[in-house]
Order: sequence, then structure tokens, then C-alpha cells
Amino acid sequence: MSRRLIVEADGGSRGNPGIAAGGAVVIHPESGLVLTELGVYVGIATNNVAEYRGMIAGLGAAYERDPEASVHVRMDSKLVVEQMSGRWKVKHPDMQVLAREAMTLIAGRDVTFEWVPRSSNSRADAAANESMDSRQSFRRDLDGGRA
Repeated sequence: MSRRLIVEADGGSRGNPGIAAGGAVVIHPESGLVLTELGVYVGIATNNVAEYRGMIAGLGAAYERDPEASVHVRMDSKLVVEQMSGRWKVKHPDMQVLAREAMTLIAGRDVTFEWVPRSSNSRADAAANESMDSRQSFRRDLDGGRA
């Protein structure tokens, strides 16, 4: 039986559009241990693009750890959560491309999405800000790569 992982994801831009990055952490649900943290530097983009990029990177990192894992995604972007849950349509062409990329990644897998308040998403926010500050992507496996 596969295990469950939590992905907390966020994104931001300084200006909208402006310097943008996504951030994510992969968390072991029982221990609360952060297994991986990453930032995805996007360049000049909107906040919504950065939110999607953070989520996609977080899902990818979770599936690298365990391709069969059930993943629970927590984000403070109501837009992304509602679009990925299928409750809201994806109307903007740029968002359609990102939504298709995400849906391809999760196709046939057990994934749930939850909106959380911004105050509950500080680790992913910090990763996005670190990436924006350095203008570089990064990834840290905090457990030596072990799940």
C-alpha cells in the first residue's frame, strides 16, 4: 500500500506581473517532518503562474519520493485549489497550459486539494521568497533523500 504525502505549495510575484517564483515543501503526514523543500524561479510572471509552478514542482518532488503516493495538496490560492478540484473553470490561456500540465502529472493518481489560510502556508511561502530573492531555483532533500 502506498503512503500519503502532504505538499504545501505557494507562489508569489513582486509586481503582477513581476519577479516570480513558486515554493513547495513535501511533508511526512505522521511526523510532520519536511522531507523536501524547493523553490522554482519563474522570471517575470503573475502570481497565479507562480502558484501553479510551485504546486507542479511540489507534486513532482512528492512523486519522485514515492510514485504511488496519495498526495494531499495544501495551498492558500483559492483560484488554483478550485480549478484543480474541478469546481472552477480555467479560462485564461496561460492558466489552461499550466492546469493541463498539472492534470497530466496527477492523472490516475489519488490527489486531493485543500485551501488553507496564508498563515498556515508559511513554509512554502518562505521557499518561494528565497527563490525570488536569489533569482534561482533550488531543492533541498532534508532527510538525505530517504522517505
